[in-house]
Amino acid sequence: DTAVILGPNHTGYGSALALMNEGVWRTPLGDVEVDGATADQIVQETRLVDVDDVAHRFEHSIEVQLPFLQYLYGSEFKFVPVCFQMQDLSSAVEVGKALVEVLANKNAVVIASSDMTHYEPQGNAAAKDLAALKAVEAMDEKRFYSIIETQNVTACGYGPIAAVIAAAKGLGAKEAKLLCYKSSGDVTGDYSSVVGYAAVCFKK
Repeated sequence: DTAVILGPNHTGYGSALALMNEGVWRTPLGDVEVDGATADQIVQETRLVDVDDVAHRFEHSIEVQLPFLQYLYGSEFKFVPVCFQMQDLSSAVEVGKALVEVLANKNAVVIASSDMTHYEPQGNAAAKDLAALKAVEAMDEKRFYSIIETQNVTACGYGPIAAVIAAAKGLGAKEAKLLCYKSSGDVTGDYSSVVGYAAVCFKK
């Protein structure tokens, strides 16, 4: 019924942690309505998150997920966009725990939108990314942050990823599985400077 989509703030506009609680987003596949009731519950659960449209105005990280959901579910869902400019570990975990409280009795999915390492040779990028993804598979957000910092993994949405790990654990996930890892080089054929991408799912 509801998708909560967490993404990084690339523009610096708006609040440090910002969601929208009303409106409709339009993609080539049609319109998707914001779930205002769930959004308001998230704001009530954690004071870190503000209602702020400005953060979303020129941000792409959340909207790119909507066509995939529309392909799967048509118009049978609403969503809550949460934009992360503040991505420290404690804030990410607090948002994740707030989602546990809000979504515990809802039919919902939580999605982190992020790419992985940027503009490094394929071998370097894959080594860094797969190390970070092992921490995600272990559902260990602290280890994930340690790898991000010590290995300089330039994933833009590390805060959303950590928040989803915390939410998944709180909602009863027992395992995480890496479904696929690819880079831009797999599409362009240029492996000298790539961006990494991964899909991970959490299962009860």
